[in-house]
Amino acid sequence: MSSRKRYHLVVIGRVQGVGFRYYVRQKANELNLGGWVRNKMDGSVEIEVEGHEDTVQIFIDHVKLGNGYSRVDRIFNSELPGLEAYQSFFVKY
Repeated sequence: MSSRKRYHLVVIGRVQGVGFRYYVRQKANELNLGGWVRNKMDGSVEIEVEGHEDTVQIFIDHVKLGNGYSRVDRIFNSELPGLEAYQSFFVKY
């Protein structure tokens, strides 16, 4: 199995006011990933996600698809050092 990794994502598009954060939380929880999601002041959505590398990639594929109401134009993705050992995935306010 792949190693555990932590990633920072910034999602650009129509991703606020369309239930996108809750969709992201649902997908992360279905995949047993840890981390958080929150809206940014510039209209983008920020995500920190942690889990097995292959499972995180599946999660990112779901994020790209969106929830049917959102539109994802671009995702900036970077690996973060270390692990936070998140116990769950939550919406951060």
